[in-house]
Amino acid sequence: MDHGAQARLVAARVIDAVLHHGRSLKAELSTALAGIDDVRDRALVEAMAFAAVRHQGRYAAALARWMPRPPGVRDAPLRALLYAGFAQLDPMGLPAHAALNATVDAARLLGRAHQANLVNALLRRAQKDGLPTAAADAAWPTWLLAEVRADWPQDVEAVLTASAAAAPQWLRVNARRGTRDAYYTRLIQVGLQADVPNGMPDALRLATPVPVDALPGFADGDVSIQDGAAQRVADALQPAAGARVLDACAAPGGKSAHLLERDPTLRLLAIDIAAPRVARIEQTFKRLGIGAQAHVRTADALDAARWWDGTPFDAVLLDAPCSATGIVRRQPDVPLHRRPADLDALAALQAQLLDALAAVVAPGGTLLYATCSILRRENAAQVEAFLARHADFTLAPLDDRFGRDTGAGHQRLPGESGMDGFFYARLTRLR
Repeated sequence: MDHGAQARLVAARVIDAVLHHGRSLKAELSTALAGIDDVRDRALVEAMAFAAVRHQGRYAAALARWMPRPPGVRDAPLRALLYAGFAQLDPMGLPAHAALNATVDAARLLGRAHQANLVNALLRRAQKDGLPTAAADAAWPTWLLAEVRADWPQDVEAVLTASAAAAPQWLRVNARRGTRDAYYTRLIQVGLQADVPNGMPDALRLATPVPVDALPGFADGDVSIQDGAAQRVADALQPAAGARVLDACAAPGGKSAHLLERDPTLRLLAIDIAAPRVARIEQTFKRLGIGAQAHVRTADALDAARWWDGTPFDAVLLDAPCSATGIVRRQPDVPLHRRPADLDALAALQAQLLDALAAVVAPGGTLLYATCSILRRENAAQVEAFLARHADFTLAPLDDRFGRDTGAGHQRLPGESGMDGFFYARLTRLR
């Protein structure tokens, strides 16, 4: 059997771990892809896994329609392999003969030789009849869907549709190593067509994502991958030249890096609570050539007494831990893993972080609160509660570049202007 069957087997194991064992898609892929040498096979495995998780509702509907008894718990690995097979047909659109043959061979590698004929029959049915449609909310738990519907009653269908679609690939050009227009020319020279978003001097957008090694100069730090909504953080914070800046939950370092790419005079401290995450910040800064301009350390933002030297910061960025409901199109397993208690814990942590970091902001300084959530209790309600607790802070205005005005910060919903869902609130300390 060729490596094509092996790639399908790897994808099936990733899908099984995510859908049936509650594992993180991102983490499972990171481990699985590290063992694959061929860049094409890595891309294939990643594409199958993402499509299977994103379209699980359609694939489950197909099995329910075509089988008197769809695979149960004991046959979960078979279900995962079938999902990998369906993904190759729709939405990936691979040649049917290659998808069928390699997936049937993978059934044998999976120890399911006795079910290889079943795999073949079901994939041929999918090829012949097409896969059924499913509601855009099929992958969302009822309780979370109810919360989104309550917060965005007029927009819920658009949110769900955008969250079920594959995201474009946004690029951030390193302003210290070249202009956006010059990098656009480099993309064209290697056969990559990009969109040039208005009003975003560092951003380009590819409709179809490519591996990082296909991006000219990526290894040299000329460009990074960062969604447009995340790039807007630098616009919202707007630290003055030479300002003392804190990025309080900084991993993997993209937002700090963007600030330093724009202004190397910033005196920036990037912290995160876990050493492996801090190592990722350091790797990011090293690739981009900005390691010498920033101080990075492992620290708990809630425990300022252990890391703060007492000198206030002119600007503080809190990109807070959140439900990630604004980036489901990039992390389609998010709805699978969330529980109501998780949201309660996250909201409590966000409030604690805001209170702790308020104390380190200089008078006249800025505290930017940001999340990749679309839930009001993590966003506007969190800011309203903070302002009620802190009379020495006020909400500073932002404009429509940051989405819709909620009255307590600005919210962008998934897919708006081609970006992820994101929330921004710029808070100014009065005294």
